[in-house]
This record gives sequence, C-alpha cells and structure tokens, in this order.
Amino acid sequence: MSGLPEQLAENVVQLALRRGFFNPTAEIYRGSAGFYDLGPLGALMKANLVNYWLETFVRQETSFDVYLIDGSLILPFEALKASGHVDKFSDPKAECSRCGRVHRLDQLIEEGLGVKVEGKSIEELQEIVRINDVRCPNCGGELTGFKEHHLMFKLAVGGGEETAFLRPETAQNIFLNFKRIAYAMRAKLPFAVAQVGRSFRNEISPRQSIIRLREFSQMEIELFFSPNRDYSIRDFDDVGDTIIKILTREEQRHGGEAIEIRAKDAVEEGIVPNRFLAYYLAKEVRFFQSLGIPPENMRFRHLLPEETPHYSGGNFDLEVKFSFGWKEIVGNAYRRDYDLTVHSKHSGEDLSIDDNGVKILPHVVEPSFGVERILYAILEHSYLEGMRDWPVLKLPRIVSPMKAAVLPLLDRENLTSKAWEIYTALRKGRRQLYVLFDNRGSIGRRYARADEAGVNLCITIDYQTLQDNTVTVRDRDTAEQVRARVEDLEELIFNDMYRGLEV
Repeated sequence: MSGLPEQLAENVVQLALRRGFFNPTAEIYRGSAGFYDLGPLGALMKANLVNYWLETFVRQETSFDVYLIDGSLILPFEALKASGHVDKFSDPKAECSRCGRVHRLDQLIEEGLGVKVEGKSIEELQEIVRINDVRCPNCGGELTGFKEHHLMFKLAVGGGEETAFLRPETAQNIFLNFKRIAYAMRAKLPFAVAQVGRSFRNEISPRQSIIRLREFSQMEIELFFSPNRDYSIRDFDDVGDTIIKILTREEQRHGGEAIEIRAKDAVEEGIVPNRFLAYYLAKEVRFFQSLGIPPENMRFRHLLPEETPHYSGGNFDLEVKFSFGWKEIVGNAYRRDYDLTVHSKHSGEDLSIDDNGVKILPHVVEPSFGVERILYAILEHSYLEGMRDWPVLKLPRIVSPMKAAVLPLLDRENLTSKAWEIYTALRKGRRQLYVLFDNRGSIGRRYARADEAGVNLCITIDYQTLQDNTVTVRDRDTAEQVRARVEDLEELIFNDMYRGLEV
C-alpha cells in the first residue's frame, strides 16, 4: 500500500457509512465511542469472512483435529480471578486538568514522543510526562489523575447480584471447557479448539472507527500439544516453505527492518519457539494474501520482553500496514501451560490429560484474529480511486457481500420480469447465491453503485436476452463484458467467488 493518499482512511469510512458496511451504535443518540454496528453489507461480509476462516483453519485442517465451541459471553469472577484478568487486566490513564478529557497514557506518550513505553509502571509513565512536559493534545492542558483503568465490564448476576464479567477474550471459555472437550471427543494430542464470538474491553479512549472497539469479535484457536515430544506436522513441509517477514527484537532495538525467512527456518534458527507457532504464522500469510493484502504489507512483530506476558514463550503479532501506520490484526502467542495450570490450581479440578500413558498439562499455541480489524484492513486494501469516475471496492471475491447484481437494462415490464425470474432462480438455486436486484436509475449509475459495494459481477438483462436467453456479464475489476447463457450463470458466479484463492 505504498504511496497511500492521506485521505484514504476518511474515504473508506465515508464509503462504509454510505453503502452500509458499518456505522456507530445508537448514532441518532450519539452513543458512547467504541461501539459499532455492522450494516447490511458489513454483516454479510463478516459472515463470509468467518465462513472462509472456518474453512481454512477448522474444516479443512488435516494436520490435527480442530473442535469448534460456542461459549458464554459472561464468565464468573473466580474464573477471571484465576486467569489474572481481575488483578492485571488494565491500561494506564490520565485526565486533563483543563478540559477533563481522559487519555490512555501509554498511547499518548508513544504518539507524542515516538517512544515505546508499554510495560512501564504508572510511576515511570508519570515521570516521563513530567520530564517531557507531555500535555493534553486536545487543549494543551496539564495531565493529572494518573492511575490504572480496569478493562473488564463488571456485571451483577441474579437476585444475589453475584459478581461476574463480560468476557475480555474468547480464550478462557476454551480453557474452562478443556477437560470436557477432551473427554467428549476422545481427543489425542495434538488437537485444537476454535471459537468465533464476541469479547468486551472497556477501552479508555477508543478511536479509528472499527480499529479499536469496546465490543468486538474474535476468531480464535487454542492448539494443545505435549512439550515433551518432537511432533511432525503433516502439512508443515509445504506450509513451512512460506516466506514470512519477522520484525525481531534485535531489529526493533536497533531501528531495523523486518527480516524475510522461511517459516521452517525461523524455527530451526530459534526465532520462533516451535513448529506449531511457525505453522500458523505461515498459514496466516497465505490466508491474508488470498484476501488481497500483499506480503510487503504484512509483518510479524516479536513483542519485546517488557510487552510480553510473564507466562509466554513468545508473542508474534501479525501487523498490517494501514494508511495510518502498522496495526495488529492477529495476536499469536505461545502460552505454554499457564492457563490450564492456574485453572487447575484455583478450581481444584485436575485438567491434566493422558499422553501416551503419561499425565501432562499440555502447552498451548494461540492465534487470535480480530474480525473488525480484518474487515477494515480488507476494505482499505480494496479501495481504489481514479480507475473510473467513482470509487471501486475490489473486495476479495470470497468475502464480498454481494456475489452478483441482476440488472434489467431498462425499467420495462418484459425486461424486469425476466430479470426477476433470473434473480429468483439464483437466490433459490442449488448454490443459494446472495445476489442483488436493482432496476432503479440508468445502467451506468447501477454499475457505479455495484462497484462501490464491491459486487463481483453485474448481470444485465437486455432485449437479446428475450431472444436467445443470454445475458451480459460485467466484471467489477476489469469492466470487461461477455455474453453468457442464463443456465450457466449459477456455476459461473459460484466459480468466480473462488478466483484468487490459489495462494
């Protein structure tokens, strides 16, 4: 995404609002920041993205079994006390003494001074503010009220008002259900558990539309394996040849660039701690490349020691280059056996599993995908201006919300009735394709609307259709038009969805 215009982010957001991809929650009441609703096109696009992710990382996975669960959004106090969230899940904040605006302190310092301060204590951050005279960016006022801000939403459950929380991540459901899943599925290590669902974090000052939210969706996997065995992964020889870019800790300390290396070599050279983590890094590169994000705009940043949780054997954030800088869209963590250990201790339940006759607590590798950030990344990388008189959204065809638009050339009864017949057949056909019917305005304006909405193909019904049962099929990306038989449309549209996925 080199040479991006400064207005790209604003243009993408305006298109998203105009065409129904997303908008602020309770917009007519000017609701709290950090909450967004997905509109008709955004909801369809999300559903397509989730389904493609499930195909790639769950249903088509053959290297090990992956089981899917759907856990509760509300978790008890005791579970999140054991996981460490009750005591440690917080961000530093400060308040402006003049305008009263509350800021996330570490981000304010990083943006103002260009230095990384994650992991530093409140006292250390306060000293940086004092020495560098960091002030409120809104009004220039002095900062005060330095303290930690807890990130979980607290709830009172039932008549007894038992303390609980909205879950801050989907991972804890998986750990809490680990023993029952292993028993019910007769699971043998290595195996994985996946979940798609909502998480909640009471962010201090969310911004940048759907990039930072207080309610968001995750697609997450916890892969369980024995640390005592050297596994061979069935597909690793193929996937392991994938070139990945890693911004190592050493390069970060010296202001260097990300290195390029094969995933399997990253393990051999000790950069990535194990094959399972490298396997997912490689699969993520292929996945996002198929979704239109070029390799040069992806990198894995190895989190510095002060950013890494104490229990982790290595965190590698997949960052994408946006118009406003590099941002994480996937967090990859080697969590070791921390979660199962603490839940075993605090619950009194033995969560160990048999591994070739030996009872162990498995280690865990976790790839955690942020759905809304991925949706925005795809939108920004798909947005194009200048190729036509209107913006074109060249969405990856597999996740685009509308696979085709059925357009009668003119609003005439014989053309519209034939177009409706074709539209109905495609909607109710064997493939049950989600297509759009549009007969309002000139054909040029309808093409423009379809291009802005990312519709893959436009199917125009004209007078020739009434004679020989053929239609004009226009491609969104090239604007090329061909004639096709009506009876071939269903397979043509379906096959077109999978173009570009051979990465």
